[in-house]
Amino acid sequence: MKKRIIAGALLASVVGLSGCQTYYPSGTVQRTPEVVDRGESEKPVPEKPEKPSTPKPPPQRVERSVAFPADEYAALKKTGTAAISGRLTLPTQGGTVIGAGETISVAPVTTYSAEAAERALAGRAVTKADPKAREYTHTTRSNDEGYFVLRNLPSGDFYVSGSLIDPNTSKRRIAIKEVSLGKGESKEVQLSP
Repeated sequence: MKKRIIAGALLASVVGLSGCQTYYPSGTVQRTPEVVDRGESEKPVPEKPEKPSTPKPPPQRVERSVAFPADEYAALKKTGTAAISGRLTLPTQGGTVIGAGETISVAPVTTYSAEAAERALAGRAVTKADPKAREYTHTTRSNDEGYFVLRNLPSGDFYVSGSLIDPNTSKRRIAIKEVSLGKGESKEVQLSP
């Protein structure tokens, strides 16, 4: 019996020293998992469910009060030999923001386009133009430096417009200039809100 007590004490001391193996008097070794007690039990932090991203609704467009004036547009030419070039920029306290890759439009001045320009400058967009009016609007994109050129324009009075993001407000700012073109004339326009 004395041998068994000594063997039990020996076993207890061996287990206490090894931490991950148990030695039996028979000489066999068996691996046991190591348990680490850190005081408090670690509870998994529940993940917050992600809110589904809802796309921002497009800005509200204002209904046009001026109907498409077919007779006014019928008197206009769609093409010609004039040209407009320029640059789209926004001066800020942090420096000049360049309107790179932005759409530049040249639309004839009519009662229909005047309403859209007036509303745009007031920060409101009107409903999309009648497809017949778009046939008279010339568009291009500004290059990486904000420069643009539109050729083959008819003579007449036009709204030249473009917009770009203001980094201070993250809102789009519009620039519109009224330009008169003679036959074959080229004009340079600096577009800036």
